Amino acid sequence: MRISELIAQNNQFFSLEFFPPKDRAAWPGFFDQVNKLKVLNPLFVSVTYGAGGSTQAYTLEIVSRLKRDYGLEPMAHLTCIGASAQSISSFLDSLNREGINNVLALRGDPPQGQEKFVPDSTEFKYASDLVQFIKNKYPHFCLGVAGYPEGHIEAGSPEEDLQFLKLKLDLGGDFVITQLFFDNDLYFDFVRRVNKLGVDKPIIPGILPIMNLKVIKRIVSLCGATIPKDYLQALEEAQEKHGDAGVKSLGIEYAREQVKDLLQRGAPGVHLYTLNKAEACLQIVSSV
Repeated sequence: MRISELIAQNNQFFSLEFFPPKDRAAWPGFFDQVNKLKVLNPLFVSVTYGAGGSTQAYTLEIVSRLKRDYGLEPMAHLTCIGASAQSISSFLDSLNREGINNVLALRGDPPQGQEKFVPDSTEFKYASDLVQFIKNKYPHFCLGVAGYPEGHIEAGSPEEDLQFLKLKLDLGGDFVITQLFFDNDLYFDFVRRVNKLGVDKPIIPGILPIMNLKVIKRIVSLCGATIPKDYLQALEEAQEKHGDAGVKSLGIEYAREQVKDLLQRGAPGVHLYTLNKAEACLQIVSSV
């Protein structure tokens, strides 16, 4: 079923994002985490793949299994990395055969070791190119697109970034999932600014629980998100006093409070970046 239709039928929800393990030997453990998270009754689940499209084939197989074996509504990530009309059509045809018609259309991150994104073709340079191609060739597909509450790290200005988002939605994007953020006011201000452009499509906040201080510092350096000063200081103190376990505990509690506040203030739902960690996600949602 199209995710946009599910969103319209449901008043606040949880959705989940999974990252396929590169090693197939780790798949049983991965699907064990998926099975544990089924109790959350997610509205949909998205499946990403590694930088440079390194696990795209796994994404196709995993979304198929999530639908067939676990009864979940999956959405496959699709990027411009290595994209051609033939390769995209082949991927979408494969999804079609599995009864999957939801895609998150992204430009994609540069492959490891490459500082800037270099398009592989002139046909697919931006996520908007991908959206336009899919809507023209596969109009029955439901398309999610990415939004950046703090602006895309490569955008010339916040205003320019908003115009790019509007373009993706005007070309056929059905809803938005945001980049991670740690200040809910940023999300609600982002929604207000997007709405002011005449856009009224759902904007789903993406929440990432901090599990490891070193990892999150690397992530925010790559995506341009910021950690509030007081929160960062608390994380560093937790690391010093209690190690990684202290950071994880604080990160889960902070994410729980973020989620509660987002829903209380009227967000349509919350998209949890699970890191394939069922226990943490269950703790976050347990008291919401």
